[in-house]
Amino acid sequence: MENSEFEKSKAYIIVEIIEYVPNSVVIKTVMKKATGNISVMSFDTGEAFMEKMSPYDTFIQIIDGQAEIIIDKQSNVLNTGHSIIVPAHAINTIQANERFKMISTVIKSGYE
Repeated sequence: MENSEFEKSKAYIIVEIIEYVPNSVVIKTVMKKATGNISVMSFDTGEAFMEKMSPYDTFIQIIDGQAEIIIDKQSNVLNTGHSIIVPAHAINTIQANERFKMISTVIKSGYE
């Protein structure tokens, strides 16, 4: 996994490929293409991605723990197995009130 992407045609236990690091957010790129990307992330308790906006829809799936995803000032608490789509151009914040891991998928095509 030295490259920016994971090896193709190889099975992974996605929740095990990223570790929690104290006082940190860790991001690993699973796949990155011109048409979108998939990343796996871990957030330690108290960490956050403060307000941001993307020009693309983003699919977020929680794979461990519990996350608070705030979309246009509306709070959504997601537990393991839950997912949400953050709409393009929505102001959003991702907060770790407790530690969690997630997969983020951004699809860029269709916005031309």
